Amino acid sequence: MFSRRYWLATLLILVAAVVCFRLAFWQLDRLKQERSFTNRVYAVQAMPPLNLPAKVALTTMEYRAVTASGTYDFQNQIAARDQYNGIQPGYDLFTPLQLSDGEAVLVDRGWIPSDGNSTPADWHNYDQPGEVTISGTIRLGQSQPTYGSDSDPTLTPGQTRLDFWIYINMDRIRQQIPYPILPVYIKLNPDPAITNPPIPIQQETLDLSSGANNLNYVIQWFSFSILFVAGYVYFLWRKELR
Repeated sequence: MFSRRYWLATLLILVAAVVCFRLAFWQLDRLKQERSFTNRVYAVQAMPPLNLPAKVALTTMEYRAVTASGTYDFQNQIAARDQYNGIQPGYDLFTPLQLSDGEAVLVDRGWIPSDGNSTPADWHNYDQPGEVTISGTIRLGQSQPTYGSDSDPTLTPGQTRLDFWIYINMDRIRQQIPYPILPVYIKLNPDPAITNPPIPIQQETLDLSSGANNLNYVIQWFSFSILFVAGYVYFLWRKELR
């Protein structure tokens, strides 16, 4: 295998085998992460709905059902851009809900059309004054894009807030709201009876397959690694028999 005649081929085979072996362990790590995520989601979804305000670690309870009562603050609303309801483009309207303990929680009230809603003043058409009781799901924000390079701009000198956001970056959004606000937001449950904006949209479908694809990749990469080495040894053995 390491003779002058075969040393380069041996080196390439060993490199390929090591790369496949490393990819197998990478997928194994991904498998552990996927199973941990799945177990955590199942655990919080099995819990009874959490009633806010509550003194619990909310950032560990994403996807748990939640209820809350309070009054909306329509002066500090924001909108998530580039939302499409299957028919026309629009925004998701987020409004702080002020709770009984003095804190607030940001609520994704649902989709509104982009046409006619280009400024925060337009959003007052959807004001819902008085005390409300809502039901939804606890969600974490997103601090940076998963794919692509688009990001929300930083504030310019003299600018105190952003009205339109690409990502619901809770750390940044909390900085422009003049009172304490929770580090999570509530995504309202869809209601077929609601036909006028804002319309709560369907909760995202989670992949809770416990990493079945990752397990297949683990087996695949380990197999490739073994095949590279075993096949090469067999090739050399056959050459020596001639």
